[in-house]
Amino acid sequence: MCKVLGNARTLIFDCDGVVLDSNRLKTEAFYTAARPYGDAAARALVEYHVSNGGVSRYIKFAHFLKYILPECPGAETGPDLEGLLSVYSDTVRTGLMTCPVADRLEELRAATQKACWMMVSGGDQSELREVFAARNIDGYFDGGIFGSPETKNEIIARETEAGTIRRPAVFLGDSRLDYEVARWAELDFVFVEGWSEWQEGARMASEGRFAMVRTLPEFLEV
Repeated sequence: MCKVLGNARTLIFDCDGVVLDSNRLKTEAFYTAARPYGDAAARALVEYHVSNGGVSRYIKFAHFLKYILPECPGAETGPDLEGLLSVYSDTVRTGLMTCPVADRLEELRAATQKACWMMVSGGDQSELREVFAARNIDGYFDGGIFGSPETKNEIIARETEAGTIRRPAVFLGDSRLDYEVARWAELDFVFVEGWSEWQEGARMASEGRFAMVRTLPEFLEV
């Protein structure tokens, strides 16, 4: 077990791209939801989504309607915010029930049994809890499973004040937002690169800004 995890009292996990291999399916779901507005508009939303990994769907679709659509000449008529969220949610829920889960989670939990595990995701909180329970992995996260519509900053601030997050604490994420949240909260950060869509992450890790692993099981091999 590597030192940074072995000494941690709290491990904070992002979901997509860290615990679940779900980044690609969510990218496709954004395109599917926005497709009625036309291919160009849908692709513009996908580009915004990929560039803002970890931000909630509520913020992304609101941004799409307010800022992206007006910049897409000839965009067709499509669903409102609630309609976009509904299509996206239906598409994603099916994928989350079948996408790969990080290997050896049970072993990693046993190896870090003194630490509290917490999920802090940009995904919908009720959806996350439903999926994790159905896939029988909710029990690993004794510190709770949290998501949108609250932001990651809001969740971490609240759980810190409540005493659930104890230091030293490590944030395991796959996006720039995860890194920025970790810096803001003064948490150690580990970039989980294997399923990430954050292209700059590996370069920044090589510059010594933070640690990097390809997958969670690598922690068991150190």
